[in-house]
Amino acid sequence: MNIKAVFSDIDGTLLNSKHQITLGTKQAVQKITNAGIPFVLVSARMPSGILNLQKRIGIRSPIVCFSGALVLDTSESEDNLPVIHSAVFPNETARRIISTVKEEFPNISISLYSYDRWMVSDIQNDWVVQEKEITNANPVQMDLSSYIESGSGIHKVLCMGEPQDIDRLKESLQHEMTDISIYKSKDTYLEMMVKTASKSHAVQILIDRLDISREEVMAVGDHFNDVDMLSFAGLGVAMGNAPEEVKRNADQVTLSNDEDGLKHCLEKYVIS
Repeated sequence: MNIKAVFSDIDGTLLNSKHQITLGTKQAVQKITNAGIPFVLVSARMPSGILNLQKRIGIRSPIVCFSGALVLDTSESEDNLPVIHSAVFPNETARRIISTVKEEFPNISISLYSYDRWMVSDIQNDWVVQEKEITNANPVQMDLSSYIESGSGIHKVLCMGEPQDIDRLKESLQHEMTDISIYKSKDTYLEMMVKTASKSHAVQILIDRLDISREEVMAVGDHFNDVDMLSFAGLGVAMGNAPEEVKRNADQVTLSNDEDGLKHCLEKYVIS
């Protein structure tokens, strides 16, 4: 198989369980990019949470943010990045989500993301503090309903809470809202985007720009929000730390993120 582009998830894939990029992984990524093969980061993160990792690796590929709701071109500059694709929530949908969480799930923390802004109602919330430590992003405290009414556009809604509460919220929202994509990125995180936003759709947009086919793409990921991308790519590789359902939807399974699984599959399927 002749791989001409690699699309990689970040958390649980590029990063190990200590949220680090190992030297071996960094060197493998640099090796393929030096050979002219784009390495594209695809994540539920906001732009700044991806750009700082790009800097650490030393690459300048496009980035896929919010699991496909926002795609940016980083090749020219780090300021005012050109938007390749953007998909935002209708205001009424965002209002309904906030209302459901506030009224039925008061222990769940809710975050709104718009371009490179992360907005929360309580900056001291334990879940918010934890997410800040993981992503190195800085939240802004404000009234979320008022921000929605401003019409600035919401790319992602994130709910964080105990696993049983997240499962109940997921079931409730799926029952009453059919116009959004809802998935767990981990047991305690529930993420929402509009239906038109997906990792696979973002990959399609970028490979059209690169003038390559999906059969020439390798995608690597570790969780349920990666399944559509793994299924879409000519070669979908699940990390060894992925849930079994994710592995069943992949063509191959590599080592875990604590065993340099991304490095291993780059060397096996791309560098070789």
